[in-house]
Amino acid sequence: MANHFADRLSQAVKSKRTPLTVGLDPVYNRLPEAIKGHRAMNDENDAAAAVDAIFSFCTQVTRIIAPLVPAVKINIAFFEKYLGEGIETYYSLISEAEELGLEIIADVKRGDIGHTAEMYAEAHLKNPELVGLEDTITADAVTINGFAGAEGIEPFAKIADAEGKGVFVWTRSSNPGGAAIQDFTNAEGKKLYEQIADIVNEIAINQNRIGSSGYSNIGMVVAGLSKEQAAAFRKKYDKIWFLVPGCGAQGATAEDCIKYCKTDGTGALISASRSIIYAYEKPKYKEQFGEDWKKCIAQAVADTKVELSKAMETLI
Repeated sequence: MANHFADRLSQAVKSKRTPLTVGLDPVYNRLPEAIKGHRAMNDENDAAAAVDAIFSFCTQVTRIIAPLVPAVKINIAFFEKYLGEGIETYYSLISEAEELGLEIIADVKRGDIGHTAEMYAEAHLKNPELVGLEDTITADAVTINGFAGAEGIEPFAKIADAEGKGVFVWTRSSNPGGAAIQDFTNAEGKKLYEQIADIVNEIAINQNRIGSSGYSNIGMVVAGLSKEQAAAFRKKYDKIWFLVPGCGAQGATAEDCIKYCKTDGTGALISASRSIIYAYEKPKYKEQFGEDWKKCIAQAVADTKVELSKAMETLI
C-alpha cells in the first residue's frame, strides 16, 4: 500500500471509478426502526444504548459503501455529543472502516497554534504508541480550520508527513451565510478564502509533500464557488485535492460539485452524507425496497455515482 495519502486516494478513486465519499453524520432519532427499536438500543436517553445503536448503524453503512466508494468521512461532532462513550465509538468505527479498506477522513475541524495544534494533530493523525492504546488507530486525514494561518496548519502537516496521512484545510464552506466572511474582500480585491487558499497552497507544494500521483497530502475543503471560480481554483491549485461538501441534502447538485475535479476524475472528493445514509426515508427508495434500509442506502450510492459520472462528461 502506498505510504502517501494523496497517492492512496488517487488509487482508490480510480479503482472505484468515482470521487464520491459518504459522510457519516448519525442522529439517533433518524436511525432505521430495526435498529432503534431493538430492545437493547431503544432508549435515546441512555448513553450506552444510543451509542450502541449509532455504532451498529454506522458499521453496517460502512460495510455497504466499502465496495462502492473510495472513502468515508466521519463527523466527530455526532459522537462527541455522547462524551466518553461517543469518542470510544468514534475510534472503533475508524478501525472498522480501515479493515474494509476505505480511506478515512475525520471531519474534526480542529484549529489552533503551537503546542495545542500539535496535540490536536497527534490525537487525530498519529497512531498512539501508549500502553493500552495499541489497538487504537487514527484516521487517514483530518479537516482543520485555517483561520490561524500557516502556524495553525504546519503542525498538522508535519505529523501528516511523518504518518503518511493527509490534511484538508477548511477554505470555503458550503453554507450561504459563510460568504459574509469568506468572500470579504481587501483593498486589492482579494477575497479572504483566496488568501487562505494561497497560504494552504504554499504549504502544500513543498516538494516533500508531493506524491507520485502529482498531488500533495495537504488539501482544501472548498464549496460554493461558481463554475468559473471553481475552474480557476482547479487550474491554479493543480496539486491540491479538494474535499467538496454540500452534495445532496445541502442542495448542491452533481454538476455543482464535479466542477472541482480534473477531467481524469481525480482532484476532488465529493461528499454526500444525509442524502445517502438516510435514503430509506425517501419515498422513491421506500417504494422500491420497503423496510430494507440497507438496499435503500446501496441504491442511493449507486444513483449518486451515476449522477456524478454523467456530470463528469460535461468536463471532458
